[in-house]
Amino acid sequence: MEARALNRYISTSPRKMRLVVDLIRGKAVEDALTILHFAPKHAAKTAVKVLRSAIANFQNKDEAGRVDTATLYVKEAYVNGGASMKRVMPAPMGRAFRIRKRSNHVTIIVGQRSIAVQQRKAAAPKEKAAVAVKSKESSVHPKQKSK
Repeated sequence: MEARALNRYISTSPRKMRLVVDLIRGKAVEDALTILHFAPKHAAKTAVKVLRSAIANFQNKDEAGRVDTATLYVKEAYVNGGASMKRVMPAPMGRAFRIRKRSNHVTIIVGQRSIAVQQRKAAAPKEKAAVAVKSKESSVHPKQKSK
């Protein structure tokens, strides 16, 4: 099951918003909220709003009631360009330059991971840590081990 949230006509450029949205694609919802909370970009506030809306939509869609957010992840997140406002700025020697004030549409789709996938993801960091410890021990010089 999945739920989506869409925010349209946001008054930042799509390029700036994509920098933020690319950070959370495929991440767990709790991790994505943390990343966005500490992101220095202004567009992160809008992305948090859309992500929270997608989570709420998922919880409302589920007939069983509240869903554990630990099982949710950002399935898709993308930014499309919106309408541009055209403005004119005076330029030297009587000319005029056109300014395009861009807007964008943000879509975030939240899905639920199966329990088996969650357990594998939780076990993966432990396995990597064990391999790192073994490789560190093997890289020690034999003369240093005896001391």
